[in-house]
Amino acid sequence: MKNTSPRAVCLVSGGMDSAVTLAEAQAAGFEPFALSFRYGQRHAIELAAAKRVTAAAGVRDHRIVDLDLSVLGGSALTADIEVPKDRAFEGDGADGVPVTYVPARNTVFLSVALGWAEILGATHIFIGVNAVDYSGYPDCRPEFIEAFENLANLATAAATEHGVKFQIEAPLLHSTKAAIVRRAVELGVDLGLTHTCYDPLVEPGPTPTVAKACGRCDACVLRLQGFAEAGATDPIPYAETNEA
Repeated sequence: MKNTSPRAVCLVSGGMDSAVTLAEAQAAGFEPFALSFRYGQRHAIELAAAKRVTAAAGVRDHRIVDLDLSVLGGSALTADIEVPKDRAFEGDGADGVPVTYVPARNTVFLSVALGWAEILGATHIFIGVNAVDYSGYPDCRPEFIEAFENLANLATAAATEHGVKFQIEAPLLHSTKAAIVRRAVELGVDLGLTHTCYDPLVEPGPTPTVAKACGRCDACVLRLQGFAEAGATDPIPYAETNEA
């Protein structure tokens, strides 16, 4: 039977926030078309997690786009730069933009998502950015989402010629990590399928498998804090601790 639900493009990184955002799109009645990027990130396990998440959600079309940002460098996620550990970090961006920021990444990813949305006839694009517990990234703020939505409605033939109104949906934008964990439970999202750590210990072999998350990078600290505040146990293994 043909799916008559409205289509939406969903950015799926393999992380906790994007997995819950994908589920939010489905809960809102959209048929999600998932989009991930092989952008030169150091760990292929991110895409392995994205594949697990989309498969578990029953997504019928998950595209992985090759877009190698590592040729530009500038980030600990794409270049030989040490990932910060054990930062005095409160989760509000007060310490400035960390070296794990990939310059203009969300702008680039949303631009590709916008192109696919126009091709699919989709008017909604879902992204799992978060401005409450964000790690100092400028492209995870409400101002950025609003600005890109304005751009989307100026930069496409669908909008300028046919009156289509694109919407950038960021359902977790104002959620704490604890609220995201609780929402995952409500939506039945298996967070054990997700990957968050910036510097994981990976088992050797042809198939990338997460061995243990470091528990000490910003992403791990925020994730562990979220589970602790939600009164839940993180299902993924950690190298040092599974407690916040």
